[in-house]
Amino acid sequence: MAIKLVVLDMAGTTVADGGLVEEAFAAAARALGTEPDERMLDHVRATMGESKISVFRHLFGDEARAQQANLAFEEAYGKLVAAGRIAPVPGAADTIRELKDQGRTVVLTTGFARVTQDAILDALGWRDLVELTLCPADTDGGRGRPYPDMVLAALLRTGAADGVQGVAVAGDTSYDMLSGVRAGARVVAGVLTGAHGADALRDAGATHVLGSVAELPDLLARVEA
Repeated sequence: MAIKLVVLDMAGTTVADGGLVEEAFAAAARALGTEPDERMLDHVRATMGESKISVFRHLFGDEARAQQANLAFEEAYGKLVAAGRIAPVPGAADTIRELKDQGRTVVLTTGFARVTQDAILDALGWRDLVELTLCPADTDGGRGRPYPDMVLAALLRTGAADGVQGVAVAGDTSYDMLSGVRAGARVVAGVLTGAHGADALRDAGATHVLGSVAELPDLLARVEA
């Protein structure tokens, strides 16, 4: 079966943000009157790729504080984006165009809220780069990674592939890998431009580990050969 749908993560995979997640998290914690410590930061690093509200629920307990922290995080991250602190991963936009030229549909996904995802797309001029972008709130249950919901939503909304064996997923975190595996994607590719290393990606189920997303078009062509 041809791979007709490619679901790509944003931060760390197609977007280089230079550690802005930790910076925005620290600002969010301080907004709640909490000085971020190493334990908190370790959890943030370990759960890169997960829906951010889930991370805050774990760290701050009750729902009201988690929602407050999430809003503060999104505001802080949005300001960093507006200040020009992000850039495409080298070759990412050209890679997406190449995948489309190969006849594949490309969907961008994120663990951020829609407002932050839109700010990133606007900052990079990527609004028209892909057919569809998804965040956790765009799924029926509002679940982000490591659940498979965004990958499956991409398949259902685009109708690009006949089944999950026609889907490839690429990301830089263990949660990206788990999401792809749970969705049943034929290719679950980890990239080394973001949060987690090769061992962590393989342990989470990566079928392939790439230096960057720029290697993905060649990989998919080889898989189909």
